[in-house]
Amino acid sequence: MLTLFAFLLMIGPLIVIHELGHYWAGRLCGVRALTFSVGFGKELWHRIDKRGTRWRIAAFPLGGYVQFAGDADASSRPDPALEGASPDALKGTLPGAKLSHKMFISFAGPLANLVTAVVIFAGFAAVYGTLYAPPVVGRFADNSAAQAAGVQLGDRIIAIDGAKVSDFADIAPRVALYPGQTLNVQIERAGRNFELPVTIKLVTEQDRFGNSYQRGLMGIGGTDPEVRQLNPLAAVGFGVEETWKQIRTTAIALKQMVVGERSVTDLSGLPRTAKVSGEMMALGWFAFIQFIAFVSINLAFINLLPIPTLDGGHLAIYAAEAVRRKPLDIRSQEWAFRIGMGFVLALAVFVTLNDLTQMFL
Repeated sequence: MLTLFAFLLMIGPLIVIHELGHYWAGRLCGVRALTFSVGFGKELWHRIDKRGTRWRIAAFPLGGYVQFAGDADASSRPDPALEGASPDALKGTLPGAKLSHKMFISFAGPLANLVTAVVIFAGFAAVYGTLYAPPVVGRFADNSAAQAAGVQLGDRIIAIDGAKVSDFADIAPRVALYPGQTLNVQIERAGRNFELPVTIKLVTEQDRFGNSYQRGLMGIGGTDPEVRQLNPLAAVGFGVEETWKQIRTTAIALKQMVVGERSVTDLSGLPRTAKVSGEMMALGWFAFIQFIAFVSINLAFINLLPIPTLDGGHLAIYAAEAVRRKPLDIRSQEWAFRIGMGFVLALAVFVTLNDLTQMFL
């Protein structure tokens, strides 16, 4: 029950925030919203506002949509009946909106999720401050990969494979995704800079809930961190930076799966996300809310993939429209949406089966 409660408490608001991003962008651009739905399937409740928008709650809560005027269905596929319609008939509809407005409306949903993550990270930073430790080697783990490569106590890590390191906390995400690979680590020692090739060690770890996971480690520890208090502006900057780090990590992991450097079994779907949400709530509200920020970033990232039916797919179609200087014909868009929907459904089945296998077998 805790897992179910935590999952619904997390996913429900994130879906609403995502769809509100689309809705408000549509209002700003003068596009009428016909339906705002939280969930899919049988309608449990609805209310029609003065603008004619039907606000509804449906039985299946794992999703939602905004259907604008001119949409054929919840996927925002253009209504074939509007093909060749006059400008007056298209006024206030999504197909009749300016191209820049259509792109903004599609991007606004993921943007709302990214802003949510920034607000969460910034809020914690403003209230509690942030931990900072200089990227200086203070100790070694047993069988340390860094020590074997020639790193010494007191060395300052300046960069890893060209990526600048300014905080000891920057090191872990720079190496976690590269177990077994050799990275060039730039060191500052006694006033001189040089590089050392370090082969990252693969480590299997287990958390308090019995979940096993693998990651790359250099096998170093830092000095004792200090708490830094941030003003509101600096806290927002910290939130943006943390959000960007998560986006970068997700993009690298996806690229590794595509090129075969990482197993696709690392993909997670709803079952494992629900399980982890319950575990994070068991750790406390601080961990749970930070996990919400992580899921919000991933929700934005997934939706921006250039797959028809997703927001990124709409943006890809609009990009093609910008290049061609005219919209794609309705038949081409319908085929794109069918292929995209098939891919999304196949991926959903795969990650669900993968989750169940990982969790129970």
